[in-house]
Amino acid sequence: MTTVSPTPQSAMRLRELVFGAACTASVRAAVRLGVADVLGDTPAGVEELAAALRTEARPLQRLLRALSCYGIFEERDDGTVAHTEMSRLLREDAPDSLRDIALWCTEPWTWEAWPRLEEAVRSGHSVFDDLYGKGFFDYLHQDARESAKVFDRAMTASSKQSAHDVAELLDLTGVASVADIGGGQGHVLASLLEKHPDLEGSLLDLPKVVANADPRLRDGGPLASRVRFVPGDCRDEIPVRADLYIIKNILEWDDDSTRRTLGNILEVARPGARVVIIENLVDDSPSMKFTTSMDLLLLLNVGGAKHTKESLIGRMAEAGLRVHDIMPVNAYLHAFECSVPG
Repeated sequence: MTTVSPTPQSAMRLRELVFGAACTASVRAAVRLGVADVLGDTPAGVEELAAALRTEARPLQRLLRALSCYGIFEERDDGTVAHTEMSRLLREDAPDSLRDIALWCTEPWTWEAWPRLEEAVRSGHSVFDDLYGKGFFDYLHQDARESAKVFDRAMTASSKQSAHDVAELLDLTGVASVADIGGGQGHVLASLLEKHPDLEGSLLDLPKVVANADPRLRDGGPLASRVRFVPGDCRDEIPVRADLYIIKNILEWDDDSTRRTLGNILEVARPGARVVIIENLVDDSPSMKFTTSMDLLLLLNVGGAKHTKESLIGRMAEAGLRVHDIMPVNAYLHAFECSVPG
């Protein structure tokens, strides 16, 4: 009698991982097809979904079966398909939708860049110029404008979702003014101003970015009277004095940019001013699978890097900041509470 040994768990898991591109592609296909948006609160048959989506039923069933293995949709015994917590996040109307994030992380250029990871690891540099003959952002805005729109929507969604968490976390006792440095459209600043009616704020970012600031901050918005826009590049100059400086997810391009940005704050800030630096970490975080993947994608597209707790503390100390506390903002972000020495 011949017995077949069960597949060792490690081998099975590795087989699943090396086929990870299939899962990624399946998520993108489901989003592009609009499966999550068509499927309602009641389980539906595949034939019904296929008719609504104008697809073939059998391939759609195969797609949904693959996704259900990862907890994205549920394939029921009666052949119907139902939502799960994860599949609902792919709906466009979900409060914390990850639809645009899912699209952004699977844009066509990513499938060209990932196979070049070995090259990026050997050189320590981005592969983007070699792939497309120009830098990442130039390529997006000149040659891949639809991808640029996806990027903008994804960053906006991510920023809005974390802005509330930041506002809930920070104690602004004694703070009359806050400066959001490299703050994008100002979602964090808007959340802080909404929570603290006596607070005034400044938003510093590139001219074309602040021109498209959160509508709450612009003329006619409910927070406009308490906001000053400062068009500029924080790596060159930070002409803002405030009680609190917030820097979120911009110290990841390269060490020189980080030194210049922190140095510019030290030059203008009064002694005792607070500086809160908010970043994704690639260590000591419940979301390390996510953050380490983002770290590698940064290496590929711009040559940047996410920080470890130690590396970020080192950059702050090198700049002359005093680090007082490290606080989790949510599962993905940590806030480093610092001050400008007297």
